[in-house]
Amino acid sequence: MGLTRQNITKRILAHRLVAIVRLKQQNQVAVTLKCLVDGGIEVLEITSNTPGYCEEIAKARAMYPDILIGAGTVINKQRAADAIAAGAQFLVTPNTNAAVVQIAHRHNIPVLMGAFTPTEIAQALEMEADIIKLFPAGEIGTDYLKGVQGPFDTTPFLAVGGIHLDNVEDWFAAGAAGVGVGNQLTRAIDSEQDKQDHIDFVKQFVEMVKKHRG
Repeated sequence: MGLTRQNITKRILAHRLVAIVRLKQQNQVAVTLKCLVDGGIEVLEITSNTPGYCEEIAKARAMYPDILIGAGTVINKQRAADAIAAGAQFLVTPNTNAAVVQIAHRHNIPVLMGAFTPTEIAQALEMEADIIKLFPAGEIGTDYLKGVQGPFDTTPFLAVGGIHLDNVEDWFAAGAAGVGVGNQLTRAIDSEQDKQDHIDFVKQFVEMVKKHRG
């Protein structure tokens, strides 16, 4: 029996860290994913502007059955349908789009929906988004997150954009339910030594996040 939308959402919130894989070449994806998994990442998304993203989602699902594999940059219904057909276990958007939520929920998977303003956050919640992706978080900072939690005090926020090792603890202190991290965690790897160095860095990032898990 497969995971339910609720189970997947709970796992994402428990891990508190989503690695965002956005690469320029499809042949870079496999080694980057292996570094992430070897470093302790349990939740990752492959963005739709990574070449061959659907194929890479399918391959990742087969290779890493215990890791949650989602699709990112799902800006419309067609990308949602393609990602779900490839096996994506959750969808991540930069925007608010009811059609994406509808198709995801029909397939029993959650949506981490991008929202920036209080109006967008309210709209995303009205659309029944499972987690609000506060994006771009780095442009507005932790004080903004603290502010929007006033009216949205029961809403789980995933802060995305500008999150790195030196400020991740600040985001958790501000009330983020989780963080999404791209370039620092998911860059292309160009040598065996670089691979080992990056695994060590991923482990360091994961250990930092672990301190903030319940």
